[in-house]
Amino acid sequence: MVKNTSAASAFDEYYRSFYQDRWDSLKKALLKERKPIAYAEGLLQPYYLDEASIVAARALGVSEGDRVLDLCAAPGGKTLILATALKGSGSLTANDRSSARRARLRDVIQDHLSEKDRANMTITSHDATKWSLYEQDAYDKILLDAPCSSERHVLADEKALREWSPARPKRLAVNQFAMLASALETVVAGGTILYSTCSINPQENEEVVAKLEKRRAGRFEEILLDVGEKRSFGSIILPDASGGKGPLYMCLIRRLR
Repeated sequence: MVKNTSAASAFDEYYRSFYQDRWDSLKKALLKERKPIAYAEGLLQPYYLDEASIVAARALGVSEGDRVLDLCAAPGGKTLILATALKGSGSLTANDRSSARRARLRDVIQDHLSEKDRANMTITSHDATKWSLYEQDAYDKILLDAPCSSERHVLADEKALREWSPARPKRLAVNQFAMLASALETVVAGGTILYSTCSINPQENEEVVAKLEKRRAGRFEEILLDVGEKRSFGSIILPDASGGKGPLYMCLIRRLR
């Protein structure tokens, strides 16, 4: 449990402003030990991840022959699900800017995917916020599992909690929007983007999509998902209401033009 420090109090006050009386139960659920499940479909060996992550990766609806881009792929659990859905067809570009995270991604892919499922894959190291400067109208499906506040980690790590401030989600939201706006230019017209985070902060979730809707009016539409708790855009799976799964926010959009 985190200590009752001023940092913890500031964190509590900030998130209580979003969740009001629910914050106490949500915080308690976030502090409980994760219970990852084994995903083995089409893999050489099981990969353990949060069940909500499986839901998100499948929500993109990847089919055989699709050209798929995983913009922030490490550590690789969702990448495995996308790869097995392709069944060795189409193409899958798995991107991560961090060399350390990219090394872990390579190990996960090598250890879990067959040679056939690896053959159509490319691992890249580009800045996701600038992707559309170099490729446009290039992919049928894009997964953007964006770097986020990851409050579950912050609550469990005293150092991370001490370093937290309300400026962090604001800064992350700027970067998340840049990634999503870039993805919109990179996917083909008629193609889909699954935007997701493991944050519970509306600024990093539905407000990012709302900003895109304001600045790219008429360029996309939301595809409603029958999962989690509905937000103004997208939905969220929260651990206090889902048996410990999540948190995971997701919003599926289709580019119109």
